[in-house]
Amino acid sequence: MGKSTRRKHTAEFKAQVAIDALKEQSTLSELSTKYELSQAQISRWKAEFLKNAAAAFGGSTERTEKDIQAERDRHLRKIGELEMKLDFAKRASKALGIPMPEDD
Repeated sequence: MGKSTRRKHTAEFKAQVAIDALKEQSTLSELSTKYELSQAQISRWKAEFLKNAAAAFGGSTERTEKDIQAERDRHLRKIGELEMKLDFAKRASKALGIPMPEDD
Protein backbone atom coordinates (compact mmCIF):
# COMPACT_ATOMS: atom_id res chain seq x y z
CA MET A 1 0.00 0.00 0.00
CA GLY A 2 1.57 3.30 -1.10
CA LYS A 3 1.75 6.29 1.14
CA SER A 4 -0.23 9.22 -0.24
CA THR A 5 0.98 12.73 0.42
CA ARG A 6 -1.08 15.87 0.46
CA ARG A 7 -0.36 18.30 -2.32
CA LYS A 8 0.35 21.88 -1.39
CA HIS A 9 -0.93 24.54 -3.74
CA THR A 10 0.29 28.10 -4.00
CA ALA A 11 -2.02 31.02 -3.34
CA GLU A 12 -1.67 31.98 -7.00
CA PHE A 13 -2.85 28.55 -8.13
CA LYS A 14 -5.82 28.64 -5.77
CA ALA A 15 -6.75 32.12 -6.99
CA GLN A 16 -6.58 31.00 -10.63
CA VAL A 17 -8.84 28.03 -9.92
CA ALA A 18 -11.29 30.27 -8.04
CA ILE A 19 -11.32 32.81 -10.88
CA ASP A 20 -11.96 30.07 -13.44
CA ALA A 21 -14.84 28.82 -11.28
CA LEU A 22 -16.26 32.35 -11.01
CA LYS A 23 -16.14 32.83 -14.77
CA GLU A 24 -18.57 29.91 -15.10
CA GLN A 25 -17.24 29.12 -18.58
CA SER A 26 -16.65 25.53 -17.44
CA THR A 27 -18.58 23.27 -15.12
CA LEU A 28 -17.18 22.22 -11.76
CA SER A 29 -16.76 18.76 -13.21
CA GLU A 30 -14.65 20.10 -16.07
CA LEU A 31 -12.56 22.25 -13.73
CA SER A 32 -12.13 19.28 -11.41
CA THR A 33 -10.69 17.23 -14.27
CA LYS A 34 -8.58 20.11 -15.60
CA TYR A 35 -6.95 20.91 -12.26
CA GLU A 36 -7.09 17.38 -10.78
CA LEU A 37 -9.02 18.62 -7.74
CA SER A 38 -12.30 17.64 -6.16
CA GLN A 39 -15.37 19.72 -6.93
CA ALA A 40 -15.76 20.38 -3.22
CA GLN A 41 -12.21 21.79 -3.02
CA ILE A 42 -12.86 24.11 -5.95
CA SER A 43 -16.10 25.30 -4.31
CA ARG A 44 -14.27 25.98 -1.00
CA TRP A 45 -11.55 27.99 -2.73
CA LYS A 46 -14.18 29.94 -4.69
CA ALA A 47 -16.07 30.79 -1.48
CA GLU A 48 -12.84 31.80 0.31
CA PHE A 49 -11.86 33.95 -2.67
CA LEU A 50 -15.18 35.77 -2.57
CA LYS A 51 -15.05 36.18 1.21
CA ASN A 52 -11.64 37.88 1.01
CA ALA A 53 -12.21 39.88 -2.19
CA ALA A 54 -12.44 43.22 -0.33
CA ALA A 55 -8.79 42.85 0.73
CA ALA A 56 -7.74 43.37 -2.91
CA PHE A 57 -9.06 46.94 -2.67
CA GLY A 58 -7.62 47.75 0.73
CA GLY A 59 -10.67 46.62 2.68
CA SER A 60 -10.16 45.37 6.17
CA THR A 61 -9.61 41.67 6.55
CA GLU A 62 -11.18 39.81 9.42
CA ARG A 63 -8.73 38.68 12.05
CA THR A 64 -9.41 35.25 13.35
CA GLU A 65 -9.52 34.45 17.05
CA LYS A 66 -6.41 32.32 16.52
CA ASP A 67 -4.51 35.30 15.06
CA ILE A 68 -5.57 37.54 17.92
CA GLN A 69 -4.53 34.94 20.51
CA ALA A 70 -1.15 34.43 18.79
CA GLU A 71 -0.49 38.19 18.81
CA ARG A 72 -1.51 38.39 22.48
CA ASP A 73 0.85 35.53 23.33
CA ARG A 74 3.73 37.28 21.52
CA HIS A 75 3.08 40.47 23.48
CA LEU A 76 2.94 38.63 26.79
CA ARG A 77 6.23 36.86 26.04
CA LYS A 78 7.84 40.21 25.21
CA ILE A 79 6.53 41.74 28.44
CA GLY A 80 7.97 38.80 30.37
CA GLU A 81 11.36 39.23 28.69
CA LEU A 82 11.41 42.94 29.46
CA GLU A 83 10.42 42.36 33.10
CA MET A 84 13.27 39.87 33.49
CA LYS A 85 15.76 42.34 31.99
CA LEU A 86 14.51 45.13 34.25
CA ASP A 87 14.78 42.89 37.30
CA PHE A 88 18.34 41.97 36.33
CA ALA A 89 19.24 45.63 35.77
CA LYS A 90 17.81 46.57 39.19
CA ARG A 91 19.81 43.85 40.95
CA ALA A 92 22.99 44.75 39.05
CA SER A 93 22.61 48.46 39.76
CA LYS A 94 22.01 47.75 43.45
CA ALA A 95 25.10 45.53 43.59
CA LEU A 96 27.15 48.25 41.88
CA GLY A 97 25.68 51.03 44.02
CA ILE A 98 24.09 52.83 41.07
CA PRO A 99 20.67 54.32 41.89
CA MET A 100 17.74 53.36 39.63
CA PRO A 101 14.70 55.57 39.01
CA GLU A 102 11.70 54.69 41.15
CA ASP A 103 8.77 52.76 39.68
CA ASP A 104 5.64 54.79 39.13
